[in-house]
Amino acid sequence: MTQAADVKNKITQHNEVGEKLAGKYLTFVLGEEEYGIEILKVQEIIQMQKVTKVPKAPEFVRGVINLRGKVIPVVELRNKFGMTRQEDTEKTCIIVVMIQVGETSITMGIIIDEVKEVLDIAAGNIEETPSFGASIETEFIMGIGKIGDNVKMLLDIDKVLSSAELSSISKIG
Repeated sequence: MTQAADVKNKITQHNEVGEKLAGKYLTFVLGEEEYGIEILKVQEIIQMQKVTKVPKAPEFVRGVINLRGKVIPVVELRNKFGMTRQEDTEKTCIIVVMIQVGETSITMGIIIDEVKEVLDIAAGNIEETPSFGASIETEFIMGIGKIGDNVKMLLDIDKVLSSAELSSISKIG
């Protein structure tokens, strides 16, 4: 393959990734980084509330909450991503998301540091997730959104937890 053909092939792949991922994302902060979740996966955003601990739950599961009569599991995203735990603040909140596991849908909450905004990210502003080597798991990052000088990691919320983790969580809620 010629160098020109190789460059054209990479540009085509880049455009395909951007076209596939372009759309509206709810952006939020965890630590120093900003992330985005497809807005269609978000059911609602609620203020932090008392979370009831569940014995023998995985470490990243803070517990469960009662959301209008339905008990849903709540995952601490900082813990899941290997970040240090911090005390909740007035900006800490829970994003209630719908996760698809095969044919099953699971409603769960994810605790985040701060909600930012809803952004419409165009195809030309989305790049493929760079390769970090075999030892770093990135399959839950769909792509990287570029907004001005900022970068936002676009999460595939369905893949943030493994199927085994989701299976154990579905038994909690």
